[in-house]
Amino acid sequence: MSNLDAIAKRSDLYASSRQLLSERVAALNEGIAALRRDHIPGIKRALAKAAQAEAELRELVEANPDCFTKPKTRVLNGVKVGFQKGKGVISFADPAAVVARIKRHLPDQVEILVNVKESPVKDALAQLDGADLKKLGVTISAAGDQVVVKPVDSEVDKMVDALLKDATETEREDA
Repeated sequence: MSNLDAIAKRSDLYASSRQLLSERVAALNEGIAALRRDHIPGIKRALAKAAQAEAELRELVEANPDCFTKPKTRVLNGVKVGFQKGKGVISFADPAAVVARIKRHLPDQVEILVNVKESPVKDALAQLDGADLKKLGVTISAAGDQVVVKPVDSEVDKMVDALLKDATETEREDA
């Protein structure tokens, strides 16, 4: 048996393994869709009820500020209620104009108040020849021939990647 025959056999095994994976992912997605259909109406009702209860609680707290003079907030039934100082929101229509005014009126604070970021542009550097890159202290790695094993059906890859990402995020949240 030639090496190419062995590679063809292994690629057949890999393709059938991916087909099984694809079928199982599809079954999982069908199950998730069925669960969504079953539970979304109840979740929407519970969400509306919670939003209504929050609005009514906010109105009641707002109507009774005398209950929150000292302390300004209280925790009741696991819910923090009361009043707190707002953080405020900074906004401006023209960032460039604000930067210009900072430079004009507060020149000694420009480094603190203005964010300036300089970084090399990798796409542009990739266009330079080796000698110029060497002068700049830039190296290129992994530019030689590399083994390629890439399935043609990228939709399965996207589903698997999404599932793995979701599983990883769920593990982090549980920890």
